[in-house]
Amino acid sequence: MQVKFAALLALVTAATAIPTRLASDSDAFNVTRREPSTSKKVIVQMFGWNWDSIAAECTNFLGPEGYGFVQVSPPSEHITGSQWWTDYQPVSYTLTSKRGSRDQFRNMVNTCKNAGVGIIADTIWNHMAGIDSGTGIGGSSFTHYVYDGTYQWQDFHHCGLTSNDDIQNYGDRQQVQTCELVNLADLATGAEYVRGRLAQYANDLLSLGVDGLRLDAAKHIASGDIANIIGRLSRRPYITQEVIYGGGEPVQPSEYTGNGDVQEFRYTSTLRDAFLNGDISGLQDFGNRGWIVGNGANVFVANHDTERNGASLNIDSPRNSYILANIFLLAHPYGTPTVLSAFSFSNSDAGAPNNGYGTCSTTGGSGGWRCEHRYIAISGMVRFRNAAGSNGLSNWYSPARERIAFGRGNAAYVAINNRDDAWSDTFQTSLPAGSYCDAVSGKPSGSGCTGATITVDSNGRFTTSVYPRSAVAIYRQ
Repeated sequence: MQVKFAALLALVTAATAIPTRLASDSDAFNVTRREPSTSKKVIVQMFGWNWDSIAAECTNFLGPEGYGFVQVSPPSEHITGSQWWTDYQPVSYTLTSKRGSRDQFRNMVNTCKNAGVGIIADTIWNHMAGIDSGTGIGGSSFTHYVYDGTYQWQDFHHCGLTSNDDIQNYGDRQQVQTCELVNLADLATGAEYVRGRLAQYANDLLSLGVDGLRLDAAKHIASGDIANIIGRLSRRPYITQEVIYGGGEPVQPSEYTGNGDVQEFRYTSTLRDAFLNGDISGLQDFGNRGWIVGNGANVFVANHDTERNGASLNIDSPRNSYILANIFLLAHPYGTPTVLSAFSFSNSDAGAPNNGYGTCSTTGGSGGWRCEHRYIAISGMVRFRNAAGSNGLSNWYSPARERIAFGRGNAAYVAINNRDDAWSDTFQTSLPAGSYCDAVSGKPSGSGCTGATITVDSNGRFTTSVYPRSAVAIYRQ
C-alpha cells in the first residue's frame, strides 16, 4: 500500500548523519579540517534542478560568483511521480532520474568542474523505496524488498514490531537504526553484501568526478556501518551526514564526527528563534553549547525539509528574517555553510516546476524558481565568506539585543540590524583605510560599486546608517 511521504521525508531528513571530508583530484580538502580547504567554501543546494540546468548555472553564475560546490538531488533511479520526495525513494543505482541521464550527470560534473565548482551528490544509504511495487523512472520493476539486480529480502532489516516495521520509539537505538521510516525498506548496512553494494554505487559517482556525498538519513545507520562503507571508497570524498539532534535520544550527532562533517540542526533552529524573536545578541559563540565543533559542522538556515516542516526560517518568514539569517550564516566562521536555492510551492508535496529545468532572472527567481543563490545580498556574502578565509571572529559589538556587528580579522566586517528602525553608529573594524563596496547592496564593478560604498578611516572606523531589517558588509578584495 502506498503511504503519504511528506511526513516520511521530514523524518528522513531529520534523521541524517555525517561522514568525512571532500577531496578532489588535487586533494582540495584538509585532513584535520574536513571543510573545503579551497578559498571557495560555500555549498549551494540546488534543490530540484536538473543536471543540464545546473551545468549551465555553474558556468553562467555559480563559478564566476565564487560558489565552491553544488549539492544536487539524488542521482539514482527512483519511483515515478511529480512529488519532490520521489527522488528519495531509490529502486536501483542506475543513474537515471527525473534530473537526467547518466551522460547528462557526467556532463554536469565536468562542466561545473571547469567552472571551478565541485559536485556533492545527495545519496541514500539507509533505504530503498517505500511502496509495495512499481516501475522506476528508468524502467526498473520492483516489489518491496526485491529490487532485481540490486537487493533481495535478506538484504533488509526486518525488525518485527507487532504493528509493522516502522519506528515506534526514538528512545530505542535498535528501532531507530533497524526499523523503517514510514515503510521505507531499511537496508541491512551491517551485512557484507549491502556494504559492498553501497560502496560500489558511491565509487561509481566518484569515478564520474563527484567531490562529495551527502548521506541522507544517516542517523538511521549505525556510525560504524558508515565508517566501513567509507573505508571501501576509491578516494576520500567530502561527506556531510544528516543527523538530526533529539534531546535525550540514544543516537546523537557526536557519534558520527569520525566519518566526516555532521549537519548541525541545532544551529538551524537557533537562528530561526533568534531572528524571529529579535534577540540575535547571543549568536557570538557556538563553541560552548555542546554542538558539533565548527570545523566538523555543516550548517544552513534551511534545507528542503525544514523549509516545509517549520523547523527553520523560510522565504516567507516575516521581517526579512530569512535573508538576514543567511547573511549571518555566510559572515560567521562557524561551520561549512550551505545555501538553499529551491522553488515556490503551494503544498508541501509539490515537485519542481518546468520538469526540473531551473531558470533565473539576473538577480533572482523566474518561472517558479526562487533562485536565492542569485539574490544580491546572498551572492555578495558568498564573496564576503571567501574573502574572510580562515580569519576568526573579531571586534564583536552588540549595543542592543537586535543588533550585532563583527569582523573577520583584517579581512571583512558586517553589521546586522534586526529591528524596524535604522541603526546609525560608528563601527570599529580591523580593516585598513579605504573605500569598500557593500556586499549586501551591490558588487564591485570596474573601479566602482553597483551598491553603496563604505569609507573606513585610518583608525579602522566607519560611520553609517544600517537600514531597518537589513545589513552592511564589507571585505578586502
